[in-house]
Amino acid sequence: MSKHGLTLDHGAHGEVDTAGAAERVVPTSQGCGGMDSYPTLDEAISREDAERIAKLFKALADPTRVQLLGLLRARPGGECGYDLTGPLGISQPSVSYHVRILHEAGLVTRERRGSWVIYRICEERLADIRRAAGPAAGRI
Repeated sequence: MSKHGLTLDHGAHGEVDTAGAAERVVPTSQGCGGMDSYPTLDEAISREDAERIAKLFKALADPTRVQLLGLLRARPGGECGYDLTGPLGISQPSVSYHVRILHEAGLVTRERRGSWVIYRICEERLADIRRAAGPAAGRI
């Protein structure tokens, strides 16, 4: 449970929000599945694919954003943006800025609950990064 009374339990189909009067299931991959997968760097790729991959890498080119991904990955149920300020030692506007960059790259999803925003990591995009940057098929 976060400082703000938001409790997320893992259910069979996602997280179950038990903070409100009625429970509701929130899909864990919300916002992730709609994007096309990324190609590997095994062969020549189109300019469009190169730009999409570069956007992911640009989002990871800042140590604060890498730290944010680590914090969110450790909290699969999600985390309120306010609760991310303490561990990072930065202000709320700075957290919002960095999370926005990650969200625009598709690495983080967000869900508004009243005045709070809950952020979750998008495991599918992390897998895309590993696939794009990983060793070529059959070569290690």
